[in-house]
Amino acid sequence: MENKDALDLLTGQIAKFVGLVGKRLPDDVTAKLKELSEGEEMPMAKMIYESMEKNQRAAEELNRPSCQDTGLIQMFVRVGTKFPYIDSLKPVLKDAVFIATKEAPLRHNTVETFDEVNTGTNVGTDSPWLYWDIIPNSDKLELDVYMAGGGCSLPGQGKTLMPGEGYEGVVKVVLDLMTSYGLNACPPLLVGVGIGTSIDSAAFMAKKALMRPVGSHNSNPKAADLEDELTKAIDSIGLGPQGLRGTKSVMGVNIVNSARHPSVISCAVNIGCWSHRRGTITFNSDLSYESSTHKGVEL
Repeated sequence: MENKDALDLLTGQIAKFVGLVGKRLPDDVTAKLKELSEGEEMPMAKMIYESMEKNQRAAEELNRPSCQDTGLIQMFVRVGTKFPYIDSLKPVLKDAVFIATKEAPLRHNTVETFDEVNTGTNVGTDSPWLYWDIIPNSDKLELDVYMAGGGCSLPGQGKTLMPGEGYEGVVKVVLDLMTSYGLNACPPLLVGVGIGTSIDSAAFMAKKALMRPVGSHNSNPKAADLEDELTKAIDSIGLGPQGLRGTKSVMGVNIVNSARHPSVISCAVNIGCWSHRRGTITFNSDLSYESSTHKGVEL
């Protein structure tokens, strides 16, 4: 296979996967929504969950996005130093989003800042937004595709805390956001929390937390306990599905943390809505692929 043919194939496969992410929720999110629906007792909340399930069936049957706001595309790129197409990967990802915008289709959500001009292609200055990680001695490409819609992006905030505020200060930041902006993000939510030293690293980790599977836990037992306690606390607010009351308000809370300076704690929050459109796909050097979030997918 010629190099150009291979690049065209890779571009097309990624474009199809981007489109799929907009139409079919990841397996773990689908399973969690079913679990929440079955455990809900409030009639209105149960009806909303039923509508969510019908929405997903219709998206598949009609081959259309599951939510009209297909977000601004963000990708976590973990690429091996021996992946044969690493040098061309950035333009490949941009072209894939351009193609997916037309073929999926995706709503035009890339607006050039200050110029206030919608590009009409979902491609623009640093759009799609890419997070890079280079993996030594690997010939694979692992890609997380995330559609960050306007509603779930709205509650995203961060704060650097005074040393005396401690982890109680982190809890306060999270709960203040949930009680003020949680309604806007289309619950039940997946809440990503990043904790570190600088506000930029905390924000990155909060977004990275949204790529973790629903129901997973931080490897640190204390952090895992805080995830569970925050989940209970947010549920107790009673937002419910779509913010119309219910016994459950979140799919879970995921915390990602780093080591930090002894006198500083920075925390940030990023939110995934009920239609948490996240997909992970791994390409081998021969461009065969497998998705851990959408089992059995064929592009």
